[in-house]
Amino acid sequence: MTVTETLRTRITADGPLPFEVFMDIALYGDGGFFASGPLRSAATGDFLTSPEVSPWFGKTIARFLTESLDEFSTIVEVGAGSGSLLSALLEAVPHPVSAYAVEASPMARQSLSALLPPDNVVESLGGVPGDLRGALIANELIDNLPVSLAVRSGSGWVEHYVDVTDSGFEFVAVPVRTAVANWADTYGGEVPEGSIVEVQLAAAGWLGAAIDLIEKGIMVLIDYGGTTEELQPRRQLGTLRTYRGHHLGPDPLLEPGETDITVDVNFSALADHAANRGATVALYRQDDFLADSGLRKVVRDLKLRELELARRGDTMAQLVLRSERIDAETLLHPRGLGDFRVLTVEIG
Repeated sequence: MTVTETLRTRITADGPLPFEVFMDIALYGDGGFFASGPLRSAATGDFLTSPEVSPWFGKTIARFLTESLDEFSTIVEVGAGSGSLLSALLEAVPHPVSAYAVEASPMARQSLSALLPPDNVVESLGGVPGDLRGALIANELIDNLPVSLAVRSGSGWVEHYVDVTDSGFEFVAVPVRTAVANWADTYGGEVPEGSIVEVQLAAAGWLGAAIDLIEKGIMVLIDYGGTTEELQPRRQLGTLRTYRGHHLGPDPLLEPGETDITVDVNFSALADHAANRGATVALYRQDDFLADSGLRKVVRDLKLRELELARRGDTMAQLVLRSERIDAETLLHPRGLGDFRVLTVEIG
């Protein structure tokens, strides 16, 4: 049964589905986008993340961890994808650590098995031992956690569920659930009639489960999005969208299971949830976070080495180094990856 058939059968039997259920089935259900198919975070896949752009992303995070933690024995990456982040990070950490990769995609888990022992590659946070002393990292994970859709209606909200039509799916307005309305009131901001707020309750639940694993350590959460205030101008149309083949894809209801479904992450909500659990939080732009951990100096050093190779006439080595330097600079681009957000969550 295809994802579309699964969804049509479910809706026909039970009635319209909350969007977070539709999104969960489309991404993670049997035959879903991340539950089947090729490795998604690769040049031949559907998107590239910072670790695939340059190994200096993982190396710089390793330096941040080394400078931030007195000692750590475990590193966990959630949504580990191709393993490019974890591989670079482990190579740069100055002492041996145990490492775990959490990954929903079977194809990605197969790739990660070449990097870690099989027992250390798990499908969910439940497979990671508790009382962790160290670091938990998630890069471009939270944007894929299922969301509810609240739509401003007068002084309150309605909610968008998904129903079936003769030819596909459509949004229908239903009375908003209390938890969805409360989140939208707190983090939706002052928005005009018809504005769409992606309610990220699943992200809060995931963050709480991750915090529960850590006895003492730090979480580093990287994604696109912003604070409640930064996201307000985007509410007129909402931030729900799809990706496929490194480009924006079709409407999220058109081809469930065939596209990545994603939203901008509300970092105000994540920071509040972590602080309410007793954690110490800090929010950065990615370019500032990486620069503070030494990446701009790395870029300057690479440029100096590149010039030295040019003076020597070693053209091939110069071109290799130039490529490395340009890739590292891409991580800092203020209108590209540098505009991502990094939330650090210190526990214990």
